[in-house]
Amino acid sequence: MATYKSTIRLRMSAHDAHYGGNLVDGARMLQLFGDVATELLIQRDGDEGLFKAYDMVEFIAPVYAGDYIEATGEIVSEGNTSRKMKFEARKIIAPRTDISASAADVLEEPIVVCRATGTCVTPKNCQRK
Repeated sequence: MATYKSTIRLRMSAHDAHYGGNLVDGARMLQLFGDVATELLIQRDGDEGLFKAYDMVEFIAPVYAGDYIEATGEIVSEGNTSRKMKFEARKIIAPRTDISASAADVLEEPIVVCRATGTCVTPKNCQRK
């Protein structure tokens, strides 16, 4: 099986903050994983496919507005139409509002904020590769 991997980086904005203290809703990480899954399916099948289900989701650390998140994913196994994937989201830059409104640090060691596994499906008639 060929290796299919995808990575996206995105800054969480004030619009992403859903709770007090600028805390970002964990569902935002799942949205990022959905985007990563779409790219993986396009790489593998030439089609966006469909996300069928998450098998496991683990929220590990909080995410705040201003954090830069790197979401990665890869296809770990596949059937005729199904693609099993694993995902991880890491905080790679964090704001330093204790210093100034615009200060931020690149983290020496990224912080894993979420992990998940799931299955996507690309119907046979939509697979072009």
